[in-house]
Amino acid sequence: MKPSRRPEVRSARNRTLNGTTLAINMGDLSGLFNGLRDRLEEVARPVAQAGAEVLYRAVLSNVARNTKSGNLSRAIYQAFSADNSGPGKATYHISWRTGRGTYGDGAGKAALPTAPHGHLVEFGHIQRYAVYVGKDGKWYTAVRPEMRGKPKPKSRASQSEKDAYYVMREGGPVQVAAQPFIRPAKYKAGEAIQAAKAKFIELMNQK
Repeated sequence: MKPSRRPEVRSARNRTLNGTTLAINMGDLSGLFNGLRDRLEEVARPVAQAGAEVLYRAVLSNVARNTKSGNLSRAIYQAFSADNSGPGKATYHISWRTGRGTYGDGAGKAALPTAPHGHLVEFGHIQRYAVYVGKDGKWYTAVRPEMRGKPKPKSRASQSEKDAYYVMREGGPVQVAAQPFIRPAKYKAGEAIQAAKAKFIELMNQK
């Protein structure tokens, strides 16, 4: 009797470099145990989520060590990706919200926390302009008094346009070191895989 093959559980780098991904593929097992096909497809998502939870908690822990306003921590999420999932395969993404989003509906609809500049923390950056924390707890780039109320320069605007719009940092530009929170979490991939396998065994042993 040939030994059965284990489910493929892998941690893969998000190609956008904005997060990390955990994918569970039960395809091989489905081929070996045709009678269990439906059950294997049923457990794929909770198995993937068990592994994703390990990575998600690791990201939150990394952010907490360098948090200032707390916006980045609140913007961290894990989400099931229907587009990257299918029969016997479930994929979760762990990243941070960069754009607008809402939850709920009707009168209870509310905005989700965002951290559009999270990549500056993850990868480091050159701070050229003065910044401050607004009343809402978010960080803002200081705008020259004569430019207030005017449209801000687009990301592809020339350096001179940006310099004319924003307040230059006192002392000149400075290199701000990276404080990665996504990349170090990937070292938890082994624990994530073990958590996923443990969940798989638990669910398959249930009647």
